[in-house]
Amino acid sequence: MRSARPPVVTWSLSIAALGASALMLLAFRSQLETVHVALVFLLVVLGASAYGGRLLGVTIAVASFLVFDWMFLPPYRTLLVRNPLDWLVLAVFLVTSLVAAQLLYLARAERVAIDSADALREADRLKDALLASVSHDLRTPLTTIKGLAHELQSLGDERALIIEEQTDRLNRLVTDLLDMARLNGGALRLDIQVNAVDDLLGAVVQHVAARPDRHRVIVSLDDPATLLFGRFDFVHTLRILANLVDNALKHGPVDTPVHVTGGLSGNEVVIRVSDHGPGVPEDERERIFTPFNRSGEAMTGGDSSGLGLSISRRLAEAQSGTLKCLAPPDRGALFELRLPKADIQEPA
Repeated sequence: MRSARPPVVTWSLSIAALGASALMLLAFRSQLETVHVALVFLLVVLGASAYGGRLLGVTIAVASFLVFDWMFLPPYRTLLVRNPLDWLVLAVFLVTSLVAAQLLYLARAERVAIDSADALREADRLKDALLASVSHDLRTPLTTIKGLAHELQSLGDERALIIEEQTDRLNRLVTDLLDMARLNGGALRLDIQVNAVDDLLGAVVQHVAARPDRHRVIVSLDDPATLLFGRFDFVHTLRILANLVDNALKHGPVDTPVHVTGGLSGNEVVIRVSDHGPGVPEDERERIFTPFNRSGEAMTGGDSSGLGLSISRRLAEAQSGTLKCLAPPDRGALFELRLPKADIQEPA
């Protein structure tokens, strides 16, 4: 493992190592060949490169080159070289030192990159495992709290309704966290089958049936006379559309409709959800799909966990589909879900 010494200490030690090596070699100069000197200085360069990086390695390589010439090649204590072959020795030494410093730098950078990638993957895996464990363990106490709140409500305690509503909100957050962990770990099960698009849109109507503003949701098909089938997981696709419709109802004016339309585009089923709210700025249309993103809080409701749109997109992609936020032709927001088409002849 690389030393954690401060840079100043590493540079000082490298320079000291070069000086000590030079003095040691100088004591035996008359008995040494130039190759012996070159090998010792090369070791110093390699050590400096390994502990201090490329810049220090190159610096020590150049300093070793000058010390080599000054102290070990006649005429001594000059930078002149009398023997032409000594120039070759110096050139080879300098090139070898520089190449070695660069190779060590690249090897260390690759090792750090690999170590960082491994650490990130392990941290991500642990994060998903922690989310799954915590989310699962929270469900039991939340169910208990909701049951007690329901009993208190029957006794006339008005605060029980607030407790029950907040428990439902926490339960939705727990469900989102658990599903996000499952999606990241590839453990979310999908039941891909041939389903009718009008059945899916009918389920959207049922989803909002208990809402006082259900009249705002207008569901239609581009071609009502044509049966349209797609290959998708019915439950998870309904969850995508329910999330989009709920968001549209939250931020759209109370007197404006939310349109849910189904159609066909090439080999894909296309379902669009549009509203007449404040819309999504162009620079936010990708960012709102980022987990825990709160920059689009005004578009997704102030009590949003920042996971709904991210999970919806991941669910669409898990079914070989796409979910995008597009520029609407007029004011408002437009979300487009695309899923694989299925031939009507295929058994459902």
